[in-house]
Amino acid sequence: MARQKGVIKYVGTLGDIRHFKIKGQEGFYAGMVGGPTGDQVLSAPEFERTRENMNEFGACAKAGKSVRTGLSQVMKQMADSQVTGRLTSIMKKINLEDQTEARGYRKIEITTQRSYLKGFEFDKNTSFNGIFNAPYSLTHSAGRDTGDFVVDAFNPANLVNAPSGATHFRLITSLSVVSDFEYNATTNSYDPMDADLNEVNDIQYSGFLDLYAPVPATTITATLPGAVLPTVNVTVLQCVGIEFYQQVGANYYLFASGNCLKVEDAF
Repeated sequence: MARQKGVIKYVGTLGDIRHFKIKGQEGFYAGMVGGPTGDQVLSAPEFERTRENMNEFGACAKAGKSVRTGLSQVMKQMADSQVTGRLTSIMKKINLEDQTEARGYRKIEITTQRSYLKGFEFDKNTSFNGIFNAPYSLTHSAGRDTGDFVVDAFNPANLVNAPSGATHFRLITSLSVVSDFEYNATTNSYDPMDADLNEVNDIQYSGFLDLYAPVPATTITATLPGAVLPTVNVTVLQCVGIEFYQQVGANYYLFASGNCLKVEDAF
């Protein structure tokens, strides 16, 4: 494969040579045009395995998107640029665990493989437990429709690793529902097994807490809206997080760094 070093920068195909960028790499690259056509991939017998992989990969991406959508209110300030790929990878591991369906049509049965999502950090570079070291616990109701984030009284000066310049923080807890997915022969696609509950969520915050003053015992409760009760085909993700702010006058300005969110439990 050739690497372009000149000043002309373009992508696409010129004659038998295609030019392209590689994510994370500097410069432009070139290679010979080749490979199968789109029609071959979609119809030729020798690409049956490829079609199976494409079908399941698309389903895994859809399941991962449901997790992100359920937490879309906080995703912008909490997630790294690779969170989509990391969630899709987890869903693929769950997909491979299914032994009941034919290859290419295996379920994404999150309800039987919840441990894959427990402990997931939405920003792989910022760990919640590396930022927030105060003792806490989580509880949830038997019906899985409410969950509490319980924090004992603590001194944030000793137990919160805040970014420079921050004056306050808020604690976050959430409940977010993600359904199992299965192949639907009628729609020729993967669909959530409980579409009505998939992506239903509630995100709750503490008040603005001073980084330089003792914090009293705090309980934050998230409750799924509409008095819904999760079914056997869904998993409820209980997340905890923290956001940092700088107070200027009466206003609080959200920091771009230090914020983090973690899947603490999945049930």
